[in-house]
Amino acid sequence: MGGARDGDSALSSAAPGALMASFTATDISALRHRVARLAAGNGLHGDRLDDFVLAVYEILTNAVRHGGGTGSMRLEHLDGDLVCQVDDDGPGFSPGARADNAVPRTGGRGLRLARELTDSLTITHRAPGTSIQLRTSTRHPLPTGQGIRPATPS
Repeated sequence: MGGARDGDSALSSAAPGALMASFTATDISALRHRVARLAAGNGLHGDRLDDFVLAVYEILTNAVRHGGGTGSMRLEHLDGDLVCQVDDDGPGFSPGARADNAVPRTGGRGLRLARELTDSLTITHRAPGTSIQLRTSTRHPLPTGQGIRPATPS
């Protein structure tokens, strides 16, 4: 999934129950509402729904702020989990730069918050860009915040 192209911010569905979108800052609010509807339709409710939607919002916002102003996302229900992957083509960041619990005075809380609000968060560093994958179970409530897992090199 690459970044958004000019005029390519429309939302689309790749498969039933899946959502794919390229986005810019102006698309994030509408995309957040679509994510909430899809997540609720796949069994998330209450605090787990709110937590997942907020985590996705934080990662979308990070992609715009730090990833060159555009990004792309895919949200789908796989094996009892809601899986959201957000990709950008920005300069990326050093592995481990935000994996610890140190919080800067202003900003810098998006990854930490997303990690705490979902069952897992995986970061894949590319050249250029970053992919973030969030997972939350729809099968039954699980403790959230299991931590950031680096992607396995392929």
